[in-house]
Amino acid sequence: MPGVGGLWSDLADLVLPADCAGCGGRQPGGRHGVCPSCVTELESHRPHPVRPTPAPPGLPPCFALGPYAGALRGALLAYKERGRHGLARPLGALLAEVVAVAVPGGRPVVLVPVPDTAAAARARYGDHLGRLARHAAARLAGAGWSVRVERPVRALPRPDSVTLDSAGRAEAAASAFRARPAWRPVPVGRRGAVEPVVVLLDDIITTGSTIAAVNGVLAATGRSPLVAAVLAATVKQHHS
Repeated sequence: MPGVGGLWSDLADLVLPADCAGCGGRQPGGRHGVCPSCVTELESHRPHPVRPTPAPPGLPPCFALGPYAGALRGALLAYKERGRHGLARPLGALLAEVVAVAVPGGRPVVLVPVPDTAAAARARYGDHLGRLARHAAARLAGAGWSVRVERPVRALPRPDSVTLDSAGRAEAAASAFRARPAWRPVPVGRRGAVEPVVVLLDDIITTGSTIAAVNGVLAATGRSPLVAAVLAATVKQHHS
């Protein structure tokens, strides 16, 4: 399993533009993308199973690094919304940790990042999940895993999910993805070969509708993912 012990070294060569990507605090004389206390917080997370309530039909088992809060939320926002691409390597390494926990026995894996629409990619400084997937694959490969990244699904234009409730998200997600015609399930191969595990990757899970929709598209091709790995899970707020 890849270790998060090297996370500080992953962050050490990032020049701190003005503030910490995790907490937003200014670090006098700082030279790092994330301050030491936020690195400690990120390293304290342990991947674990998560499941939204209610879970949409077709949602595979999901694993997350931690809640969408604190330094993890700050780093994701800095990466996605403020174009701090240098965070892709440490965040990809953390995503590799989630994959390592989600897939037992070190089996070969195929990482499938949830695709962005063209409009979302433009708004978010490019293919943010594709970058995370490549860095996660590199970290896993460095730890001896057989791993590759594939893009068998494309995203169709859809409304911004931020404005939608759970039912609206599910309806929009259900028709938002298509399998690429050239993609086919990978055969098991020669006798004794181990079929790779397909792992869906996303940055955040909220209602689970997007992951369930992509899972359904892949299932129709005969290659349903075993698990989904995400960096953060939103925490439902309970009001009295």
